[in-house]
Amino acid sequence: MAFRTFLSALGINAPQVETVLDRATVRPGEKLTAVVTLRGGGADVLVERLRLDVVGRFEDSEPDETGWANPGVILSRPDEGPFALAAGKELVKYVDFELPWEMPLTHVLGGRRLKGARVAVRTELAIDNSVDRGDFDEFSVHALAQQDVVLQAFADLGFRFDEAELKRGTPSSAVASRVGFWQEIELWFPAEYGSIGQLEIAFNAREDSLDLLTGGSGRLTFSYDDLDPEQVRARLDAHYRERFLPAS
Repeated sequence: MAFRTFLSALGINAPQVETVLDRATVRPGEKLTAVVTLRGGGADVLVERLRLDVVGRFEDSEPDETGWANPGVILSRPDEGPFALAAGKELVKYVDFELPWEMPLTHVLGGRRLKGARVAVRTELAIDNSVDRGDFDEFSVHALAQQDVVLQAFADLGFRFDEAELKRGTPSSAVASRVGFWQEIELWFPAEYGSIGQLEIAFNAREDSLDLLTGGSGRLTFSYDDLDPEQVRARLDAHYRERFLPAS
């Protein structure tokens, strides 16, 4: 993005900040680096705090899908500061984020956008007891290959994707989540499963395996070493037929 003037109330003394992400697309468990360039304004200032957070659109924080009115924090880095920023001079800061394996997804199945899913790096600057946290740099989080195998199995079975919601807490006491949030992905059942309506699933991913919370009907665990698409599809089909279709 271009340089943006922060804390415009400072007038000619206001600094400008540009945050550039090292890439626009990541996957859960990867590293994302933000390069922050600060350009001094018309006078020397003391930057009390430079803070960068990875934020997301939580279910209870945004009135619609287009704004960043009150995003929820997914991941924070220690604050930078205080430090001096001389008039007209530039400072460059590098901030690394180790993204969690439970990182919410914005894209699945080779690039399909998940409705309602948004994440960004938010840049916040504090000078003279004034705080400006209005800069957001969005990026995309594509599903792990193993998550896509499971999601493709749903698609092959006729499930239709609706939207995704980011929620605070943990999806179930049955999983050992290492973060304070979870992403619910909503799908519509195919007709052959009966008039059941909507299914809500969630992933709890790790380095070597993942849990699929199957929408109030249990949990399925998949090892990354044993994810054959046909077997996954058959396992999901059997799971939902057992729980939702009447015995013949």
